[in-house]
Amino acid sequence: MFKIKKKSNEEDVEVSVQSIYEGHHNVTYKGIKAIRCPFDYVIYQMIICELKPDLVIEIGTNIGGGALYIADLLDMNGKGILHTIDIVDIVDPRVKEHKRIKFFTKGWEDYNLELTQGFEKILIIEDASHYYKDTIGILNKFYSLVTLDSYFIIEDGIINELGLEKDYLGGPLKALREFLPNHPEFIVDRKWCNMFGKNATFNVNGYLKRI
Repeated sequence: MFKIKKKSNEEDVEVSVQSIYEGHHNVTYKGIKAIRCPFDYVIYQMIICELKPDLVIEIGTNIGGGALYIADLLDMNGKGILHTIDIVDIVDPRVKEHKRIKFFTKGWEDYNLELTQGFEKILIIEDASHYYKDTIGILNKFYSLVTLDSYFIIEDGIINELGLEKDYLGGPLKALREFLPNHPEFIVDRKWCNMFGKNATFNVNGYLKRI
């Protein structure tokens, strides 16, 4: 926890992982729930601006605010589409009708990898259940699609810091510890993980760069 004490209690600054976690459930984008750490929204904007991907695959749509944010970033780049995958459909027309979003509602296991053919730069975001079994399954299924100098972003390793590792049967960090030693073509990009402080991101060790 980071804490600054000043003369007046009203000017105290108190920030912790727990307070950010609680607050991130209230994040919206254009009025639509977009449950993601604000630090990571900034990092996503920078990565997408620099990389200018032709295809982003987001595994875990939820309400759709995050998908809309990514699609708008692609709009600003003037290129790219988003394949967003979940087991539920989206009803908000602002998300549903965005020209750069394609929806897949039968889960990541059903997603056809052949749909990625012809795209030069591919970025993948894993934001599904956060259970170890799903995270390692997604890593093993999708890693070969990530193009050189692009990223496979693994969300929510922060659950360990929050004391929830057992609840998620090891969660994303267990999957990363298993995956990375066998895949030297990926590195943890500290430029992003440590931008706001060591692993000051919900995606702890989760910005994997293809080299």
